[in-house]
Amino acid sequence: MQPLSISIVAFHDYDDIKKAITSIVQYTSIPYEMYVFDNSVDDPQKEEFQSFLQVNHVHYVDNHENQGFGKGHNHALEYIDSKYHAIINPDIVIQEDVFGPIFQYLDHHPEVGMVIPKIVDDTGHLQEAYRKEITVFDMFTRYFGRPIFKKRIQDHTLSYMDYSKPFQVPFAQGCFLVIRTDLFRQIHGFDDRFFMYMEDADLSKRINQVSKVMYLPDVEVIHHWQKGSHKNKRLFKIHVQSARKYFHKWGWKLW
Repeated sequence: MQPLSISIVAFHDYDDIKKAITSIVQYTSIPYEMYVFDNSVDDPQKEEFQSFLQVNHVHYVDNHENQGFGKGHNHALEYIDSKYHAIINPDIVIQEDVFGPIFQYLDHHPEVGMVIPKIVDDTGHLQEAYRKEITVFDMFTRYFGRPIFKKRIQDHTLSYMDYSKPFQVPFAQGCFLVIRTDLFRQIHGFDDRFFMYMEDADLSKRINQVSKVMYLPDVEVIHHWQKGSHKNKRLFKIHVQSARKYFHKWGWKLW
């Protein structure tokens, strides 16, 4: 059994993934197995990308179609045999050995099932990766009400918390998560009915029902957050569809 397994889902973002992998290889001291599950179709850079992965001893699986974020990561369950599993976005870069402190924390806190570290942008500014459980109103304010409902948004994004200390997170953004592999397997991974968006809210809720999702301030990672659904009508539509599935599954909590 490996101490750590890592999965990244690709979708024509090979340059970002190369940067993520290069940083992981450079700074990670714990033995690991890394997997890239490729949702890209007909990309001329695919062959060159596979060569890069071979040089860096990364396992490559071509899904031959865009299966979505959650289902893409769920393929890891077919391959991994590890103690802890890291779910990482292509647009993540690390600048320190983040997994050492995360392992130490999880080893000493058996009641914790999943950890999200400090997520920052290029300038070191904390990102809104930690949230209360989502409501219909919070979905609305996120897209349309930021200038009007500023206090509500600050409340939803847990801006009042002390980020120098660990705390339980109801909804952890899925850009960088480390979960106990046996727990990930126990809950059957992501609910792949969510093609993209809300799968992390759903995963967090299910884990918090049987364990805890915790914020860990001891280490930080850089996330080049694109916020695609705020800029792209197609992605916005997918986000709304995923929200409907989430509320249908867990109840239409309006406020």
